[in-house]
Amino acid sequence: MAKTFYPKTYIMVPASSPHPENTEYKVSIGEEIWGDKAHQVVKVQMVYNGEIAGRRSPSYPIGTDDLKRVQSAIDTLYNRMNSPVIEV
Repeated sequence: MAKTFYPKTYIMVPASSPHPENTEYKVSIGEEIWGDKAHQVVKVQMVYNGEIAGRRSPSYPIGTDDLKRVQSAIDTLYNRMNSPVIEV
């Protein structure tokens, strides 16, 4: 499969049980190619033992704070992108 997503920044968020051990959510902001154009997007990917599961959609177990922590990571990335860079 051709690569279509190019992350610019990301945060790894550990996933709770009942996900298997060493499962994380990769929360990224980057460019994704749609047709012949690049678009800036937020993407959440499932990562198992360090490997992105490209065709597996993220799942947030009910009764955990996974969704809240992923949303917090998205907010953090948005804030990073929208914060002015101060040079000294």
